[in-house]
Amino acid sequence: MQDKSYNVLFLCTGNSCRSILAEATFNALAPSGWHALSAGSKPTGEVHPRSLALLAREGIAAGGYSSKSWDGLPVTPDIVITVCGNAAGETCPAYLGPVVRGHWGVDDPARASGTEDEINASFAHAYRVLRTRIEAFFALPLARLMNDKAALQLELERIGMLQAN
Repeated sequence: MQDKSYNVLFLCTGNSCRSILAEATFNALAPSGWHALSAGSKPTGEVHPRSLALLAREGIAAGGYSSKSWDGLPVTPDIVITVCGNAAGETCPAYLGPVVRGHWGVDDPARASGTEDEINASFAHAYRVLRTRIEAFFALPLARLMNDKAALQLELERIGMLQAN
């Protein structure tokens, strides 16, 4: 059992889709001592209904999540992972603070267009990519890496390149 708990912040701009998917999935898979939260630099104020529906289909508790600002977080994160994508010139917020940072860019499914099936597929793809990366994170020797921030940084960068299984 761990004697310390660790907080991971998933950060993006709107905090309505990707960061919520990551937060809920991380918390569903997290071993004892690990907890995720999410926030946005310009939160939309609501969680996208397709995100909540997708989480429910995946058997992940979707209640209690909200779109919120990174101002006034309830805890100080140990790790901050940005999930903004590169499409449409999206600008990722930069968290300033003494944390280990990673970037796991995923295109924003809220910006998807097309048929209902195509939009749903965009949400499903974002979820699968994030889940693949979260599973890879939990496969790391985390107890050792939390004492070797440089090695943890390299692993976060490597994981950020992984695509969906």
